Amino acid sequence: MAVLRTDGAPPTGDGPARHRVLLVSRDAELDAVLARRRIAAHLSELRPVTLPTADPAATAPDHGEPVEVALVCDDPTATGRLLGRGVPVVHLRSGHRPEPAADAAPVDAPPPGALCRVHRPGWLPGPWPPTAGTRPTGALAPARPARDRRRTGTLLLLSLWGVPADRADAYAAEVLRPLVRAAVRRTGSCEVVTDTRKGAVRDALGGLTGVRVGRAADAGVDPDALHARADVFLTSPTLGALTLAQARRAPLVFLPPLGAAQQDLAERVARAVSVPVADNPDDPALWAPPGGPAADPWHDLDPAADDLRGAQRVARTLRQLCLAPL
Repeated sequence: MAVLRTDGAPPTGDGPARHRVLLVSRDAELDAVLARRRIAAHLSELRPVTLPTADPAATAPDHGEPVEVALVCDDPTATGRLLGRGVPVVHLRSGHRPEPAADAAPVDAPPPGALCRVHRPGWLPGPWPPTAGTRPTGALAPARPARDRRRTGTLLLLSLWGVPADRADAYAAEVLRPLVRAAVRRTGSCEVVTDTRKGAVRDALGGLTGVRVGRAADAGVDPDALHARADVFLTSPTLGALTLAQARRAPLVFLPPLGAAQQDLAERVARAVSVPVADNPDDPALWAPPGGPAADPWHDLDPAADDLRGAQRVARTLRQLCLAPL
C-alpha cells in the first residue's frame, strides 16, 4: 500500500475539523495530473490528500481518519475500488478521446455509481459521443491566470501517454531533439516536461545544454507555473495544455501529434483556432510569435462558449458531497 501524502497541513489547536478529500490521478497521463492539481487549488478549505496510484485506500494512514469523498482523474480501476469501500467518487475524464466507432465500447468508462464529469471546453467543435449521466465541466483552467511580465525561455509539454515505447523513443530522438536544440538557440533555455518515459526523453536530449527534463507528476514540477515564466510554449495537443494557453490568452505551438487522440484534437482545434504546428525547427515564426491580435489566437472565440470555470465547478461538487454525501 502506498503512503499517502497530504497537500495541506492538518488542523491544529481547537479549530474546526476539515473534511478530508482523496485526490487520485493517472499520473502517466499529462491531462490527469493537470486536472487534479487545478481542482485541488480550489479545495483550500478542505483537507485534500493526494494519492497518485491505482490502489487508493479509503483511509489515510498518516492520520488514521477516513476520507469523505474522492476525486479520481481518468482511473476507472481506482474509482471501482473506492466505490466498493463506500467512498463517494467524482470521476473525471480529463483528456480528449476521439469519437469511437458506433459499435465500440466506451473508452475508460467508470463503473456505475460514480458522479461522472468530462473536461470539455464549450468552444471545441464536436461531434461528441453521448455518454449517459456524464456532465461536461467547461475548461479546467489554472487558478493563477496571469503570466510573468519578464518571461524567458521555452516550455515544452510532452504527452507520451498511450504511445508504444518504440514510437515514443523515435519521436523523442527525431522530432523532439531538433526542436529543443532550436528552442535553446532561439530563447536561451528549454524546460521539457513529460508525463511518462522521462528517462528515455532525457537520454534522447543528452548533450544539449540549457535543457531541463521533468515529469509532470513529480513534486516540484509545476507545468502551470513554468508556463507563467516561459516566453514560448510548445505542447502536445492535449486539453490541459490547450486550456492553459486559453486561460492566459497566450500563443502556443503544437508539437506534431502522436496518436489518434492528439491528431483528432488538433484537427478539431484547427476548425476554431489558428495554432501553428512545429514541423520545422528552423521556422523563425515558432520562436518569435507576432505581436498584436495575431499573438492571441483566442480573440475569435464565442465568449458565450468560453467557460474557464471547470476546476471551480468540480471543486464545488466535491464540497457538496462532503456536506451532503450520497
